[in-house]
Amino acid sequence: MTTSMTHNHHKTTPDVESGKRITIVFVLNIVFAILEFIFGAMFGSVAILSDAVHDSGDAIAVGFAWFFEKVSRKKSNHSYTLGYRRFSLLGALITSVILLVGSTLVILEAIPRLLHPTPVQTTGMFWLAIVAVIANGYGAYLMTRGQSRNESILNLHMLEDVLGWIAVLILSIVMHFQPWYWLDPLLSLSISIFILTKAIPKFIGTLRILMEAAPETVNYAVLVAELENAPEIDQATELCIWSIDGEKHAAMLHMTITISDQAQAKTAARAILEKHNVAYSAIEVDGDMLEHQAHQENELKV
Repeated sequence: MTTSMTHNHHKTTPDVESGKRITIVFVLNIVFAILEFIFGAMFGSVAILSDAVHDSGDAIAVGFAWFFEKVSRKKSNHSYTLGYRRFSLLGALITSVILLVGSTLVILEAIPRLLHPTPVQTTGMFWLAIVAVIANGYGAYLMTRGQSRNESILNLHMLEDVLGWIAVLILSIVMHFQPWYWLDPLLSLSISIFILTKAIPKFIGTLRILMEAAPETVNYAVLVAELENAPEIDQATELCIWSIDGEKHAAMLHMTITISDQAQAKTAARAILEKHNVAYSAIEVDGDMLEHQAHQENELKV
């Protein structure tokens, strides 16, 4: 008789491998951002400083995304009855604020230099750009090996950084032969404005979720029409819907029904809500519109 044994304790799961790759990219971004702040000030380049803000934002986003993603997977309890999914929003909010403030400060620094250009150490810019292209290119390569959503987003970030540093590289060569030092603050403004175009919508979108606005991914009118077109449902007298984390939503529905079986009508309503990523729902059946209005009046009294 023979026995076979498998040894799986040496194998690493995709999540572990993904974690290692994201950790490497995080370290690359944070270390290089610090170097950019130092050398950007030494070389007198606001373009490098603006990219330092960009890399800092990327690094913080990576760190928070990884940390809060783990927290958001915790199960609900008496303190957080809907679970911890909203913790994933904190990273996005903090990162957006950092990028908004940092980019604004860089713009305020770049505008005077654009009006009154000052010399830049082009040789230092050139060699730093070479190292940056290699480092960010390696980070982008690592992310292409992953399959997760986080890794695909980070891959785009790294590719953006590579393109930005190629622009700095070209700029350093041009300014080495031509003293067009106004190109440096011009590139800085371009990078900062690009960052703002990404950060402002993310900041507004996160605030909308925290203020419990209706999810942007849900067409409210279409959802109501789907509910009222169901054979079991007569009218959706009230529908309140909000997002928990931008992906999963919650809803409170009051409705009148066409059948006597309330459980069947609620099952039909929940099936429709689930199609729109509603993970949590509270459904109340009203006898008619007058009963629903009586409920509303009682709520206003409270």
